Amino acid sequence: MTQTRKLSSPPSSLTIYGRAALGAIPGAGALPFVGGRGKEVPDVALELEASADPAALADYCRVCGFTVRNTLPPTYPHILAFPLHMALITDPAFPLPAAGLVHIANSITQHRPIGTGERLELRVRSTPLEPHPKGRQFSLLTEARVDGELVWESSSTNLHRGGGSGEAERQEGPELPNPLELQASAEWRLPGDLGRRYAAVSGDHNPIHLYGLTAKAFGFPRAIAHGMWTKARSLAALERELGDSFAVHVRFLRPILLPGKVVFAAARREDGIDFGVRNAKGETPHLTGRLEPSAR
Repeated sequence: MTQTRKLSSPPSSLTIYGRAALGAIPGAGALPFVGGRGKEVPDVALELEASADPAALADYCRVCGFTVRNTLPPTYPHILAFPLHMALITDPAFPLPAAGLVHIANSITQHRPIGTGERLELRVRSTPLEPHPKGRQFSLLTEARVDGELVWESSSTNLHRGGGSGEAERQEGPELPNPLELQASAEWRLPGDLGRRYAAVSGDHNPIHLYGLTAKAFGFPRAIAHGMWTKARSLAALERELGDSFAVHVRFLRPILLPGKVVFAAARREDGIDFGVRNAKGETPHLTGRLEPSAR
């Protein structure tokens, strides 16, 4: 039976990232307050009530390219729930260390527009660990309700590399397009400080996104863009196509090195819009996605 923990306020980012950073130090996993000590994903759900701060929301829209409106961008409930994500995966009982996890896929379903002043009842839990060709994966499932009504939900799939199954990767959700085959519609020049700018508005201060030096410690030649920034920027480019209710699925394929130049591409289909992000030369796919109108 799922144990529910209701939080009165978001966890301290200093505490959360301190635990995550300690988990990357050899031998630190033996400490009782560092995550990655458990055997199985705990059957726990974290809950928190939250609403958007107008100034913070405006900053987020500016960094991601959204128009400031009286409704939330479809990716913003993810930002409000992110402290719960981090609290869950840095808990000492969680079986994997937070440092080094790779965000490989994200799906969002918006059931209706969410007003900027509405208070959201957020709930986050994790699926059990599953085998992956390159290691093990799990998904963080998030629900957002207003007065008990489910208005938004998402699934964020994360990979821990090492000890892979060797089997073919099992992909959930719709079949997504090859972004190299879609028609380009825009070119984006990404500054070197994009990771720090997005971290400031999202709370995601993963070191792989901040500086070249901290990214190199995890095997990247330079800082890389956040996957959820790339998804948000893609949805901002499709903003006029978003209805009141829809589902949007993406997979993060290759990291975007900062600074950099990428191309956004999209194509309308009978059942929605295929979109993707690739490098400017059209050789490397970074993100593939599909926007589908919701049946609800």
